[in-house]
Amino acid sequence: MTVRGDFKEPARPRPDLVIGRAELFAGAREQLSGGGSVLVHGPAGIGKSTVLRALAVECAESARTVLRCSATESESHLPFLALADLLGLVVDEVSDRLPAPQRTALESALTGRGESTLQRDGLALRLAVLSVLRALAAQGPVLIVADDLQWLDPASAELLGFAARRLGGMPVRMLCAVRTDTEPHGQEHDRYLRASPPETLAVRINPLSRAHMAELLSHRGYTGLPRSTVRDIHRTSGGNPLFALELGRALAESPTPPSPGEPLPVPTSLRALVLSRLDMLSAEARRTLLVASAGARPTLALLHAAGRENAEAETASAAALGLLATERETPGIRFAHPLVSAALYAEASAQERRAAHTALSTAASDPIERARHLALATTGTDPGVAARLGEAAAAARDRGAPSVAAGLGLLAARHTPADTVPGPDERRLQAAEDALTAGETDLARDIARQVLARATEPADRVRAWMVVIDAAGHAMSEIDAVFPHALADAGDDPRLLALVRYQLAWRALLMEGEMAKAREEAASAARLAARAGDRPTELLALGFQAQMETLMGHPDAPATIQRAMREPQDPRVACDHNGAGAARFRWLIMGDQLAEARTTITALLREVQRRGMVESEVHFLRGLAETELRSGHCGRALDLARESLRLARDTGIGEAATAMFTSLAEAAGGDVDRALALAREAVDRAEEDGDLIYLSRALGALGHAQLVAGDAAAAVQSLRRVRELEEGLGVIDPARGRWHGDLAEALVRIGEPVEAQDVIDVTRQRALRLERESVLAVLDRAEALVRAARGEQGPAERQLTSAQDRLAKLGYGLEEARAAYALAGLRTHRPGPTSYDEAARLFRRCRALPWLRQAESASTTHPAAPPLASAALDTLAATERQVAALVMEGATNREIAARLFISVKTVEATLTRVYRKLGIRSRVDIVRLAAGRRPG
Repeated sequence: MTVRGDFKEPARPRPDLVIGRAELFAGAREQLSGGGSVLVHGPAGIGKSTVLRALAVECAESARTVLRCSATESESHLPFLALADLLGLVVDEVSDRLPAPQRTALESALTGRGESTLQRDGLALRLAVLSVLRALAAQGPVLIVADDLQWLDPASAELLGFAARRLGGMPVRMLCAVRTDTEPHGQEHDRYLRASPPETLAVRINPLSRAHMAELLSHRGYTGLPRSTVRDIHRTSGGNPLFALELGRALAESPTPPSPGEPLPVPTSLRALVLSRLDMLSAEARRTLLVASAGARPTLALLHAAGRENAEAETASAAALGLLATERETPGIRFAHPLVSAALYAEASAQERRAAHTALSTAASDPIERARHLALATTGTDPGVAARLGEAAAAARDRGAPSVAAGLGLLAARHTPADTVPGPDERRLQAAEDALTAGETDLARDIARQVLARATEPADRVRAWMVVIDAAGHAMSEIDAVFPHALADAGDDPRLLALVRYQLAWRALLMEGEMAKAREEAASAARLAARAGDRPTELLALGFQAQMETLMGHPDAPATIQRAMREPQDPRVACDHNGAGAARFRWLIMGDQLAEARTTITALLREVQRRGMVESEVHFLRGLAETELRSGHCGRALDLARESLRLARDTGIGEAATAMFTSLAEAAGGDVDRALALAREAVDRAEEDGDLIYLSRALGALGHAQLVAGDAAAAVQSLRRVRELEEGLGVIDPARGRWHGDLAEALVRIGEPVEAQDVIDVTRQRALRLERESVLAVLDRAEALVRAARGEQGPAERQLTSAQDRLAKLGYGLEEARAAYALAGLRTHRPGPTSYDEAARLFRRCRALPWLRQAESASTTHPAAPPLASAALDTLAATERQVAALVMEGATNREIAARLFISVKTVEATLTRVYRKLGIRSRVDIVRLAAGRRPG
């Protein structure tokens, strides 16, 4: 798709307009920092100029001379204009070094005096531009920044290309941007590459993701947009940031926002991009395109069935104008850009739209599509149309398309007379519940609020309150005032009370941190639901009760799970993330039954994906990632966690919890800095929501990431908070967060073995009672480090060896590898080579990249221990011996911290203990003692 040349991208660089370009920036930076050149390309409005300017600001710092030009279409006929922009201010610096013919030709071209042309002075001009660049490069690095290459006057483009191809090894970099077509695999930029320096990197600016577009809109002040609206903006703009901002502006200026399912208002600035070409179509061809824009998946066959007899010729003429891109491998018809379809539909009158939908209501083969078009072709209430829409919504729900069902339900409510059964409010509530299932929580909440504004029936009101509460997710503090209203509306009705009591159980857990109270509320909800014959609510309440009992280490947990698994089952609740299946999965993974846990969670995930249950999908992707991580499949766990995080960000569902777990996966198999950032995000979100349950989990993830990063002191600070929180929450089962071994290990690293042993002893009692074998093995690994810190080398090594074997048998690959790594660390003091090969092998098998890097670094930095006196050596703990050994090598405290993956403060504290134990005062004394000389 081409666009009018006078439609310009933003003139000023803004940090918010480079959202979502981190990976692109990294590649371009690397190319430019290495002395290479970059060609940025993509369609209009995609953000090329912004990216160009941001990169230019960074690169200009390392350049002595920066040459700039930015062309426009209206000036592209003026010869040598771009050349004047580039060289006009610097040519005087070097003109005396040019041969006279070159100087004369260049001055004539730049000033317009004389009549210099490429035909007459071509060789002299070409050589003159090359000579100027060489002369400037001799004084220092040169950066050429050229925007909108497509509008460069032909003479300047030819001269610049001639010089670029001959820059050779000169310190001249080019940073250019050019507008190309919308096809992601188009090769239009190739001709610009041929006029660029050798090995120029071509960087295509691709559309933004929906999450990044939401971030962009928010940064530009378009806040509070429903996610369904952001989704429509993303679809209509095709991910183009400029188009999205124009659509956001039109929405902000519109007095009445569009209802769900209605098209977005397309501003005149965007309509103008395509209307000039639409005007070149015949009236009949334009009607054909309108029918195509109204259809969900337009084909030539559909257009024929809708009465467009000359569809082939009319779509061909539209394609020739760049409005359509007919699919080559399928019979589908695709608009060149979604904006074409949106502008066409927006320009049509209401009568023209209804006519298109009327034609499609009989032409479409899908009954769901036929019902939708019938509704859009009908004005006013019509019980027949409403009934057909209700049936279509049910069919969409069964197909696993709850978002479609929600849209159809709203259309059904619009056409439902007030005195019919089901009434309009009941249809709206079903649409809200479908929207919840689809992850469109803001739409669901808005619908429920509309119902509450006018509904008087207690059942409708309580049902609407439940939607409002569910839409809040873990941010229950924001809707705490809802609960008294919901209880008042429920009255004495056991069915309605069961619904409210179930939500009160969640409130007790998330806002009050009272697991025992949450369990009691869930049990009460289950009893009320059973009395009312409401099996779905009873099953949800039992599932929640079972999860609380599992976390509390309550002996009734297995029996409650069995009650929740009994028939009759509700198919939707059976696979819900709060149902019995999820409770059973949690029981299995906490009980070290990894294979069965994987089978269970995989089946649940498959079912919720089939049904389109987005919130449950986020949970189960995370659950499967957790299973893989426990099994030591770090790469697979990381892929699943990142997929879950993308979905959570896209829908706004479970972002804190998903960021927390993705942090654990990053720390195990990805990037530690990313792990730290995600964990801090999770902590901030949980604190903002007042969510004590996930605050403890988020702090556990932060502490783990800090430990992997080598900051043991920070890890201790975070994990001590987890310990306090879980004691207050009543969490008994150590298999819930599995942070206890990390805390003990971090305490050992900072020289607190007594507290470490206390953590181990308390946790071991609970793990023994609950038969948590993997937790016990990890505690043994941590206790071995405590023993080593006390100088009990032999027992420590034997305990570590045993822990490694048990973890291997249980299938905990990463924990097994960590035990092998700790064992290698204890043996570094022995004479002869010290091998980290076994730990590295195990980390490599797990794809535990951060840990593998540590093992490989330790293997190269600690091939053998320095010859410290054996009597002195016996008094030092493992970490103290490693620090002393590196002091022997002449390493600074910062270098020691980097090699051992600990903080500089930890190094300083460790050296203080070494001095005390050895009776010395300085680093020099360590060297003297090791050499067998008396400390001075």
